[in-house]
Amino acid sequence: MVLAGIGAGLAVIGAGIGIGKIGGSAMDAMARQPEAAGKIQTAMIIAAALIEGVALFAVVVALIAKA
Repeated sequence: MVLAGIGAGLAVIGAGIGIGKIGGSAMDAMARQPEAAGKIQTAMIIAAALIEGVALFAVVVALIAKA
């Protein structure tokens, strides 16, 4: 049970770091090229959603593996 919690926690922490890096990089890119802000924001949201999906899958696998 403890290992499942650690695995789920690591998945969530990893997703948080990944989404934070994507957001920061997107802000830098939008500051450099304001005319491309719409395309950058769309790509950022899609990438963040994919990372969130992988994190959710990892949490589910960690919690199922305890059984």
